[in-house]
Amino acid sequence: MNNKLATAALALLATAGAASAEKAKFEYWYGLTGDLGEVVAETCNRFNASQDQYEAVCVGQDGYEKAVQNTIAAFRAQKHPTLLQSFDAGTADLMLSGEFYPVTKLMADTGVNVDWADYFPGIANYYSSKSGEFFSMPWNSSTPVYYFNKDIFAKAGITEAPLTWEGMEAALVKVKESGAACGLAYAPSSWIDLEQFSMVHNVPVASNNNGYDGLDTELLFNTTLHVKHMENIQRWIEGGFATIRTQAAGKTARDSFVEGECAVFFSSIADHNTIHKLKPAFGWDVQIIPTYEGVERKNSVVGGASLWVLSGKTEDEYKAAAAYLAFLATKPEQQFLLENSGYIPVTKSTYDALLAEGFYAKEPFINRDIAMKSLTYSEPTELTRGIRLGGMIQIRAEWTAEVEAALAGQKTMKEALDTATTRGNEILTRFAKTYPGKAFP
Repeated sequence: MNNKLATAALALLATAGAASAEKAKFEYWYGLTGDLGEVVAETCNRFNASQDQYEAVCVGQDGYEKAVQNTIAAFRAQKHPTLLQSFDAGTADLMLSGEFYPVTKLMADTGVNVDWADYFPGIANYYSSKSGEFFSMPWNSSTPVYYFNKDIFAKAGITEAPLTWEGMEAALVKVKESGAACGLAYAPSSWIDLEQFSMVHNVPVASNNNGYDGLDTELLFNTTLHVKHMENIQRWIEGGFATIRTQAAGKTARDSFVEGECAVFFSSIADHNTIHKLKPAFGWDVQIIPTYEGVERKNSVVGGASLWVLSGKTEDEYKAAAAYLAFLATKPEQQFLLENSGYIPVTKSTYDALLAEGFYAKEPFINRDIAMKSLTYSEPTELTRGIRLGGMIQIRAEWTAEVEAALAGQKTMKEALDTATTRGNEILTRFAKTYPGKAFP
């Protein structure tokens, strides 16, 4: 090679190296951990390998709450990420913070086409304004179900998984009479026992249509059917039909189910894949969460998380984030998430395509789409489009602490829910004072 060609070759290599080094990078903080956290990390690897313009730098934050808290702290030092995975409880706080770039606007500004009408209403409503503008991108979406041991049910003479709470109680009685060690493995969950329970029964968690219509909102859950329900759960525990199974009690509800000790436990559909991986030595299945007899069942709402684009970043970072979000919204990437987790499709087109391909007719996905039945059971009402309460993370903590106190015999369940309501209302009052004159868009 002559000197001129060698010089030209070196120049080309240098240019290529510079181009490679000049990928537009953006930082993404996510809350999922364990197997699901590994899936998030792999989506970043897949995106980075799919093109050579952008690079996602993905950093786990050891839980949803820490992801939100760490981001708030990072904002103060102007070291926050471009993209944040925040769970449903952080939605109202992020909306009123003003420190985000609405994802609908981001995509329009960067020329990335997304069919927003393709998203399921029960998912879209949670993360959108009243006019339908998406503030964040729905991604890992779930809803609660209950898991049941088919072998224990069969031994107890139960032929169908109950769809009512009265039927569930009758089943738990039969399970105990059959000699099983444990009926319901119970772990208090505001998301399931309060929020989703209220959705499917079409009863309010709070005034102002669950907070959507104003910040001058008060909690109401100590006045609804929720009280009777929690008293029933307490009665089941006292009667030996349910057993408290939490990490603090020595064993989680999921572990007690997988080990074959307890016949039933309630959790997110996202656990479906994990339980398959744990390979229980018995037959099992899932069912939608029950309703009380005489109630016209409504839709459950979305759980999991969405992806928020945060303020104060460069144009290149925003272009990179938009490309990543568009990548995640494709059918192949939604399917990758579903195949490696228990989550559900967020768009109608992906769900329809999976049904047509027989996705839910083969293991380990059989019946996983029962979550879709729950989410789409009815058109959302003003009470079942979701919950929009500031300080929801703290409100959940107050509910959990009080319910645990009642289950420990320190007070009645009604007293516990009254106290949780009072303390929760103090949180809502502080939130309203933080944003005087503002309203949810």
